[in-house]
Amino acid sequence: MKRLEIRHTTRYAFGAPVRIGPHTLFLRPREGHDLRIVASRLDICPTATVTWRRDFYDNVLGAATFGDEPATELIIASDVEVELYELMPLDFIVEDHAVHFPFRYRQDEETALSPFLVPLYADDPGLSQWLAPYRETSPGTETFGVLDTMNRRIAAEIGYELRDEEGVLPPGETLRRGRGSCRDMATLLLEACRRLGIAARFVSGYVHGPATEGGGASSHAWIEVYLPGGGWKGFDPTNVAVVGPDHIPVAVHRHPEAIPPIAGSFVGPAGLAPILAVDVQISEAAHDAPTP
Repeated sequence: MKRLEIRHTTRYAFGAPVRIGPHTLFLRPREGHDLRIVASRLDICPTATVTWRRDFYDNVLGAATFGDEPATELIIASDVEVELYELMPLDFIVEDHAVHFPFRYRQDEETALSPFLVPLYADDPGLSQWLAPYRETSPGTETFGVLDTMNRRIAAEIGYELRDEEGVLPPGETLRRGRGSCRDMATLLLEACRRLGIAARFVSGYVHGPATEGGGASSHAWIEVYLPGGGWKGFDPTNVAVVGPDHIPVAVHRHPEAIPPIAGSFVGPAGLAPILAVDVQISEAAHDAPTP
């Protein structure tokens, strides 16, 4: 078992008094057999009323509403402590019909997975060329090997950049630029998987590593693919990794732009451009001392 503390602070400085509209918050990790929330705290200034619900992907969504008092800044600070239990991410067996690529999902699988099989972006010659080697895969090639190769190839060919702009780049644009954020790299892998007939969904969350211990980090993105027998398995092209106990998922969706950690509105002077500052610190928590 691994225990992590996640501190995520978002600050909007408006530069003038504004009225803050409703905000949606995807900040609470997805609990399950492999992840348990031990403690959590959410502080918002100015004061907000927050209601929680689960969306149709079973994500926990916070809806924050504010009063009419003007404010010059908005601070949302989330502190969560989690325990992670899945320490062996490769400990699974793929069912016979999906071991080798290409494969077809069974009818019941395909029906349930249909939203995650439909490509999101228009056809792009660059992406088609990039996918050509996988469409010509030799018989007997393992499905997991194809996924691992694509994951590693994206990491090798696309340079990482921290991009604060909203949204994601279309996969073809990411290939042409040769660089992108974790969201862009994950979206490229997601679209590639879907065009090869492998169900994939976008994941927003956090990843723990030496760079996050001191703060100054940001949220992270990767994808999960559905492998019969193994379930949803994560691949992270930014870190060239099969997702394991260093990754903390917060929200999943069919579309990469649907689950930003924080999204909302404000009303203020025309042309006002708020300054955004995000600080994420993820550190390993000390375990409770054993009882004598």
